[in-house]
Amino acid sequence: MNVADVMTRRVTTVGPDATVAEAAQLMLGRSVSGLPVVDKAGIVVGVVTEGDLLRRAETGTERRRSRWLEFLVGPGRIADEYARAHGRRVEEVMTADVVTVTPETPLERVVELMERHRIKRLPVLEGRQLVGIVSRANLLHALARLAAAAPATTSSDAEIQQRLLAEIDNASWAPRACINPMVQDGVIDLYGAITDERERSALRVLAENVPGVKDVRDHLVWIEPLSGMVIEPSQETPRGSAVS
Repeated sequence: MNVADVMTRRVTTVGPDATVAEAAQLMLGRSVSGLPVVDKAGIVVGVVTEGDLLRRAETGTERRRSRWLEFLVGPGRIADEYARAHGRRVEEVMTADVVTVTPETPLERVVELMERHRIKRLPVLEGRQLVGIVSRANLLHALARLAAAAPATTSSDAEIQQRLLAEIDNASWAPRACINPMVQDGVIDLYGAITDERERSALRVLAENVPGVKDVRDHLVWIEPLSGMVIEPSQETPRGSAVS
């Protein structure tokens, strides 16, 4: 999927000359946590978010440091923090270094950018013009829509077994040689050994996502790598009806 498949096309924006109070009221009124800042030519020049308004003189939350720490940080950064805490216009508090995407950008790339830059939304540009915005909420809406629309699948036990083994073979983290799954009436029984408890959860999730699976039961034992001690599962953990 690409950005065009999930983005919000009607975007609430704010101008760089707007006041901080106006931006805050606009975010509250539209129930959004950030706004693209657009100049009179329609060009995105920044983004203002709730995070940009956390450290404010009005609320007594501006950053305070001891003298020696101010010396270490340097006057440039202290000056920038002062401007952000006391600035009255959006252009004085906004984030000017904007990360953007296009409508054709794959969602995988969107997630990479959000994680790398620790941001929640990305303006969508065609050329230099703003045509939408993609946020974490858009990704959640897409997930909910696709998960709800997933059709039920019926598969034979042999087909489930074959697909399960293929998925385990393709998983770089899976201890393939130590896993012996059995399938009967659409129910997978996971037998074998793991050397890391996190593999247990991942194997269960992998099995639940095989088309046609009705339930997954965990019989895996954990072998502690250093001592070689074998630890049995505390109990079989049927998970109810798995999504297929």
